[in-house]
Amino acid sequence: MAIEDREAKAAIAEALEAQVAKLTYQGKILSFEPYEKQKAHLALGRTKRERLLMAGNRLGKSETGAFEAAVHLTGKYPPWWKGRTFDGPTKGWIAGVTSLDARNVCQTKLCGQYGVDIAFGTGMIPKEDLADKSLARGVTDAYDTIQVRHVSGGISTAQFKSYEQGRQKFQGEGLDWIWFDEEPPLDIYSEGLTRIGERDGIAWLTFTPLEGRSDVVIRYLDEPDKDRAVTTITIDEATHITEQTKARMLSGYLPHEREARARGVPMLGSGRIFMAPEETIIEAPIEYIPAYWTKIWGVDFGIDHPFAAVLILWDKDNDVIHVHHCIRMADALPIQHVLPLKKIGANVPIAWPNDGNIRRDDGAPMAEHYKRHGALMLPTHATWPDGGVSTEAGILEMDEREKTGRLKVSAQLSDYLEERRFYHRKDGKIVKIKDDLMSACRVAIMAKRFSRAVALGGHLAARPSRQVAEGTDFDVFTGGDL
Repeated sequence: MAIEDREAKAAIAEALEAQVAKLTYQGKILSFEPYEKQKAHLALGRTKRERLLMAGNRLGKSETGAFEAAVHLTGKYPPWWKGRTFDGPTKGWIAGVTSLDARNVCQTKLCGQYGVDIAFGTGMIPKEDLADKSLARGVTDAYDTIQVRHVSGGISTAQFKSYEQGRQKFQGEGLDWIWFDEEPPLDIYSEGLTRIGERDGIAWLTFTPLEGRSDVVIRYLDEPDKDRAVTTITIDEATHITEQTKARMLSGYLPHEREARARGVPMLGSGRIFMAPEETIIEAPIEYIPAYWTKIWGVDFGIDHPFAAVLILWDKDNDVIHVHHCIRMADALPIQHVLPLKKIGANVPIAWPNDGNIRRDDGAPMAEHYKRHGALMLPTHATWPDGGVSTEAGILEMDEREKTGRLKVSAQLSDYLEERRFYHRKDGKIVKIKDDLMSACRVAIMAKRFSRAVALGGHLAARPSRQVAEGTDFDVFTGGDL
């Protein structure tokens, strides 16, 4: 072989090795592509001091947490980033249940496989940005602190901690951020919040709620606050997992843990209201709706909470109710609420709760404002056939229908399904937090006898003749008074 050929091949081999090394050590933050729920959690960092990403197993929660830690350490925020940003080097803590957990999960995701020298720099953080590291005591190959080069020219630091160290180890310095991977005890979580307080920092948690209604879970689900938010990811929303793998994962979970491990639902025990497995009530979106199926909207006005509307289809022959569409809107006016109702089902009557009789500043009842904007409101608030308005009766019917296959929910209605997962009682009473769509559905079912077999769409049908049965004071075609 000629010398020139050998030199050319050697040059090619060297170039290939350099390219492989570059790809290997460039950091996964450059290739991380979150799906919508992960993006939503990350974006909340701009407005929320505390965030919880509550998800099932293997659904990308720790990957999301590690990615956020990496971008705050390096300052390398991607173009699509909408979350919190720091202009200069940051100081943060990364905490796991044990030191082994912190090493095996958090450290590995950020820096590369522990115990393998050549793997250092193959995690989220580019190798060129890992300035230094110091080892922890007591756990082989575990880091105590990493130093990371920030794009501003300074050095960021992150220290690894574990809950087994106890609350005192979470005292001391002020922080820009803290990441809790897996659920912390409340006293340690509280101490972590103290650390970010003096520097206007942020905290995020990533865990599967296997501890049920723990103190930390209750803080997020039962104690609303403008500085706190929770995002959930279910196995159905994890786009990186194939359907075949999802099926195997579901079959491998113990029945009593399935909802927690697959959908991030806390094991609420007797406090949870709807116990039917989610997969038994979900159905594919209905594309062809038989003409004889009747329809009705149920609304919850949202006087001090978001407005909600649920459209149900009732197959009377089989007595099956299909939750076909839902709307949830915050900080909007009645005219804005009515627009999507009319666009989706202009001819569908609308059932409304008793608080629609509350008069507004102009003296008109709430329901009247919706009627003025063209909504086909029923003439009176929704009741059961006996005239009652029992909430418990509605919950009982919804629960019985779910368990007997007579209440189905379209699979794409993620807002509805999310509310359902966390609909629960505390001390025997329904927790009235993020229950807007549940209330709207209950109102629709309460008034289902007024549902009508009308076409969907935004075209309002011509009003028919007023020749109706004697004694009828409700126009069955438009929902208005005669």
